[in-house]
Amino acid sequence: MKKQKFSSYSLSDKLFLIIGFTFLGLFALAIIVPMIYIVIASFMDPVTLQNSGVTFDFSKWTTTAYQRVVENKQIWVGFGNAVYYSILFTFISVAVTMLAAYPMSRPDFRGKGFFKTLFMITMFFGGGLIPTYLLISKLGLMDSVWAIVLPGAFSVWNMIIARTYFEGVPSELREAAEVDGANEIVYFFRILLPVCKPVIMVLVLWQFVGMWNSYFDAMIYLSSESKQPLQLVLRSILIQNQPQQGMIADMQSTAARAQLGELLKYATIIISSIPLLVMYPFFQKYFDAGIMAGAVKG
Repeated sequence: MKKQKFSSYSLSDKLFLIIGFTFLGLFALAIIVPMIYIVIASFMDPVTLQNSGVTFDFSKWTTTAYQRVVENKQIWVGFGNAVYYSILFTFISVAVTMLAAYPMSRPDFRGKGFFKTLFMITMFFGGGLIPTYLLISKLGLMDSVWAIVLPGAFSVWNMIIARTYFEGVPSELREAAEVDGANEIVYFFRILLPVCKPVIMVLVLWQFVGMWNSYFDAMIYLSSESKQPLQLVLRSILIQNQPQQGMIADMQSTAARAQLGELLKYATIIISSIPLLVMYPFFQKYFDAGIMAGAVKG
């Protein structure tokens, strides 16, 4: 069937599909090959990895890096902080986005043009790092979770996607709710939100992943080590090449410390990616529906 369908295409269509699938395959390899390398390297003996590179000789493999990462207290403190920050940020961000998108989707909302212009301006212009830092400092939010959760909680782009999805909901649904005596609050929370579950799940995934991968705001606004997320710990290992002291304290040789530090990079990357790998299969069924809703109408 597929061969017959492909043969029915014109020459230009065949050429376009071949080029497209070729680039798609190369793009997939560019993602898969580094992932496989990191997974294998995280299990390898540091000396073998440094001298011979990756190998499929399982006698050269070891779980030393994972044991040291799991036993390190700061890793788990950062992991717990990252989970807490990501969940809190996602809840606040999605709630604010949905509450802002609903009135913007209503044709009878007075001042809609004004707020639309205001939101669009904030998409292209921002105060910058220094004014934002001064604002956070004056509000007394320094070294607190609110310093990294509140500033980026509202996304105009996400609001536009949610607004477009709301506009695609049949107006008859609201009319039926009004006939049954439902006010705006009841209609929004008990009728509209359950219908809009695909776009909500997409926004949850986007915001959770965005906060999980974020480290810059935490690096600027958080000074207490006990409040640092996993991303800052990972940054110190990957970029600054400074593994936590508890991971390498028993290594006497400087060369051995360097080898183990290199191995710890790969193990930490794998552990930090586990929550995202677990989330994606559960959100995948909502992803296409939520994304396409924002692409149908402008």
